[in-house]
Amino acid sequence: MVVLAGLAVLLGAIVQGAVGFGLGLVAAPIITILAPSVVPGAIQVVNVTLPLFTLMVEWRRVDWRGLGFALLGRLPGSLLGGLVVVYVSTRALGVLVGVMVLVAVALTVRAAAVPRTPATLTGAGLVSGITGTATGIGGPPMALVYQNAKGPQIRATLAMFFFLSAAQSMVILAVLGRLPARALGFGAVLIPFLVVGFLLSGPLRRYLDGGRVRAAILMVAALSALGLIIQSTVG
Repeated sequence: MVVLAGLAVLLGAIVQGAVGFGLGLVAAPIITILAPSVVPGAIQVVNVTLPLFTLMVEWRRVDWRGLGFALLGRLPGSLLGGLVVVYVSTRALGVLVGVMVLVAVALTVRAAAVPRTPATLTGAGLVSGITGTATGIGGPPMALVYQNAKGPQIRATLAMFFFLSAAQSMVILAVLGRLPARALGFGAVLIPFLVVGFLLSGPLRRYLDGGRVRAAILMVAALSALGLIIQSTVG
């Protein structure tokens, strides 16, 4: 079970190391199926760890202004996500958000990209806070807003956002009594797989930075939405 979960984290770390998000896309549905009792805590452990490696390389490219607006929405979103974990079935939420992301990707492909404004950044942070805390998958809303930025800025900004967001979610889950020691231990065991995945992401990162990052973001966002729908259906 741990090996399968580790391989999912390794693959997710390759994707996120190259595109800027995607760890939850691969890891969350598989970990939910293998060990539902450690979700979302174990996923938050790897979510808070992987961004540190990205920031060690590209921290100078963080969009601090945009990050501030996103975090403004993230805090109430995390609180709402915590309430979802306690009081509401995450299945309906996951399906709804997954469908919304698929619609957003379809509209983005056919029309102009989502504008990066204080309102869209705050809204993306809000939605990411809800789904990230409740399910471990919070990347697509932020990635869609940043899809036209340069690769290093996307990865650095999302890494800082995900680090702070995952730490915030872990605190909220702990306060609500939904962060058991078993979940923390399970997440810690997965960290070596995460490190290997990040190291393997280097060649893919350089390839995508050659003008291919927007297409990769849209593809990963769509797959994230499908993964969230599947996770919510079978969870």
